[in-house]
Formats: sequence, C-alpha cells, structure tokens
Amino acid sequence: VIARRGIAGTLAVGLLIGLLAFAIFGPMVNLALWAFAERWYFPSRIPSEFGFAFWGRVFSPRGGALAALGTSVWVALLTVALSLAVAVPAGYALARLKLRWRGLILLAFLLPQAVPNLPIYVNIARVFYEVGLAGTVTGVVLVHASHGLVLAVWIASAAFAAVDPSMEEAARNLGASPLETFRTITLPLAAPGLMAS
Repeated sequence: VIARRGIAGTLAVGLLIGLLAFAIFGPMVNLALWAFAERWYFPSRIPSEFGFAFWGRVFSPRGGALAALGTSVWVALLTVALSLAVAVPAGYALARLKLRWRGLILLAFLLPQAVPNLPIYVNIARVFYEVGLAGTVTGVVLVHASHGLVLAVWIASAAFAAVDPSMEEAARNLGASPLETFRTITLPLAAPGLMAS
C-alpha cells in the first residue's frame, strides 16, 4: 500500500510538473512555429512550409524594425531614469521621515493598480491630446512611469526601511560624506568596507 501511494504521489508530481512545463513552454513553441511558418492551413498540425520571408520584410529598410527597437530601448531607459529619480527620494522620505500622511501617500501610489487600466488610459489619452503629448516619446515615458512608480516607490521604501539607521549614524560618525553615507544605506554590503576604511 505504501509503495502504491509512493508511485501515485510520484506520478501526481510528474503530471503537475508536465502541466506546468506545457503551460510555460507551450506558448513559446507555438510562437516559434508561427515565427517561421510561411504556409499553415487548417487541417495541418504543423506548418507545411517554413522560411524567412516575413523576417526579410521586417528587417528590410522600409520595415522600420530597427528604428522601433531603438525607440523602445530609449523609452525604457528614460522610464527607468524617471522612476528612479522619483522613487529613491520618495522611498527614502517614506522610510526615514515621520510623515503625517505616510499611509495615505503609499496608498496613492497603489491607486493605478486598484482600478481597471483601460478607463485610465482613455482619460490619459484625452488629456495628452489636449496638451500635445499624444504620440510623443515623453507621453509614452510618462504613462510607463506612472505604473513603474507603483513598484519602484514601494520597493525603495521597503529597502530603506530594512536598513538599520545606526549604520547611517556610524558612517557619518566615521567621517563619511553624505554621498558615501547614502551609498552605505543603499548598498548594505558596502558598509563593512566603508567602516574598515
């Protein structure tokens, strides 16, 4: 009986892992098939013809894929820079200072996740059309940063709150500059080297 239960448990775990692997890798395999399929009609389970014709169109000079990739990377870098520029001081203030409305401020950063995104985007689009930000890199960065700040502020606040304030006091007591002290707070692993120096 124990051996049967062991085999049944092993089969159940194997089945669960197989289903999980299918859920993760199944869409990727399907995407890989569609990426190189040139002809694929209904009764066939796999494409009848593979090739690179569509890739040639994408990367042709008129395709604009490389320009779109460059714009995407530029938007991502600007979004990260803007999110960090706001999240690091806000996270430090929320973690270290005794703010009167701290809970309300943290809740305000969660509001974009509390309601469906589509109505928010429709209203943002209306405002952006009025002020001339629609279809611009600045507008896209602002929309992405509004969602990035939700995570960035909470993560920065939790990271600063997790560092013992006595580390900051010890660094300043040993003659560290405000920048070195900030580095000590943000990178706790650097604190032993700073104190040793």
